[in-house]
Amino acid sequence: MSEKSERAVELFRSGYNCAQAVLAVFCEELGMDMETAMKVSASFGGGMGRMKEVCGTVSAMFMAAGLAYAKQGNNAEQYKIVQELAQKFKDKNETIICRDLARTPCPNLVKDSVEIFEEYLKTHTPITAV
Repeated sequence: MSEKSERAVELFRSGYNCAQAVLAVFCEELGMDMETAMKVSASFGGGMGRMKEVCGTVSAMFMAAGLAYAKQGNNAEQYKIVQELAQKFKDKNETIICRDLARTPCPNLVKDSVEIFEEYLKTHTPITAV
């Protein structure tokens, strides 16, 4: 387990929701302060407001990708990044849908999303200062 994924799991276990835990470990290095990141990601836990839709850890990974790679007027490239990250999560967990992940403990999903995005950052240079 990486340092970031350990920290994210600790945050989750201390009361942050799954989305907040994932975004928290990337936000400052990608140019967003922690308080803003926690507010922005607050609604995404439990598969978006506990509706069990897209896993909050995946949503947070997409938020981090936006901070790292989004270019104004180039949504197609951003969507490609999101699709690639989603596929990497699916490769590990079969789905990105929270209700279908119910048998997997949330800390494991937090860990997976953090490690997927860490690996992506290593192989794709962010446009933001990291």
